[in-house]
Amino acid sequence: MAQADSADRAAVPEAGGSDPAAADGTDARPGGPGGPGAGFLGLRGWGRDGRGSTTWRRGVAVAVLALLTAALLAFHAEVPNTVGNLGSLLETFLPWLGLAVPVLLVAALLRRSATALVALLVPVLIWLNMFGGLLTDKSGGGGDWTVLSHNVAAANADTRGTVKLLKESGAQVVALQELAGTALRSYETGLAGTYPYHAVEGTVGLWSTYPISGVSVVDIKMGWTRAFRAQVATPQGPVAVYVAHLPSVRLKAEGGFTVNQRDASAQALGDAIQAEPLKKVLLLGDLNGTMNDRSLAPVSSQMRSAQGAAGDGFGFSWPAAFPMARIDQIMSKGGLRPTDSRTLGRDGSDHLAVVAAYRYQ
Repeated sequence: MAQADSADRAAVPEAGGSDPAAADGTDARPGGPGGPGAGFLGLRGWGRDGRGSTTWRRGVAVAVLALLTAALLAFHAEVPNTVGNLGSLLETFLPWLGLAVPVLLVAALLRRSATALVALLVPVLIWLNMFGGLLTDKSGGGGDWTVLSHNVAAANADTRGTVKLLKESGAQVVALQELAGTALRSYETGLAGTYPYHAVEGTVGLWSTYPISGVSVVDIKMGWTRAFRAQVATPQGPVAVYVAHLPSVRLKAEGGFTVNQRDASAQALGDAIQAEPLKKVLLLGDLNGTMNDRSLAPVSSQMRSAQGAAGDGFGFSWPAAFPMARIDQIMSKGGLRPTDSRTLGRDGSDHLAVVAAYRYQ
């Protein structure tokens, strides 16, 4: 009888005790639905929460933010410039929008939301489609010649260090922007031994180991000279080289992200390049815009970025202290194939110099 009473007591839960089968039907025993080791991917807490929400119903807000990030990436060209020119602001720093993914991933894991995790796949796939190619090294070895572009900065207090950087680059053609006053004389004197040919128009200049001819100012609608065209006689034939410094784009409290003047200059530069009679064309300069910026379409639609075709990484060139955007560009069209693209180390400028090697096709 003692054994029977003991068995009866074991079969009936004691008052105030807990039943392995919860009142809502969730089995809390190890291995049971909602118990330790159960739920989404077999992880604790990925089943129903205390309010009965499943992992597919939680984290809707995080999922919406993930899809919004994906929409901004995919349809950045549709963001209007009518309000503070936000479209160009977004496009200048577009790759950095990918940083929203790890932030949202943490939020999705904290919410234990399968819906948010699935939604996050959308911006990841779009970002990889847009920028994944820039994460690999596409350099193809040495080229026939090397070109360099550098905004040396008017406020550069170390022109001697910049001259040293330029001479050690190994480039045969060097384009400089923001040349002025005594700094210009320093560059002319310091580079003369390495580059016997040079041309300066306004605040932009070109130095070369090859003869330069046919120099003519390009009117980019600024009221003073910041662009010109020259013909460089390379050993493989003449190349039209355009040196340009498009207007700066600044964020102003009263005007938003101002780009109107830069847009007009980009159109004028694109028109000049379109009318160029030579087939081989190079553009070197500070364009104050990235290849994603719709405002540079008059130029970028007809030319090839050396960084995009033969670079390693994003090649951000500005600001030099912590580069966040590539606004200094080397571009080409015609029978020129970029084989390498990179940035150089810091000097006294707020920009990094950009370098590219080319091979004739």
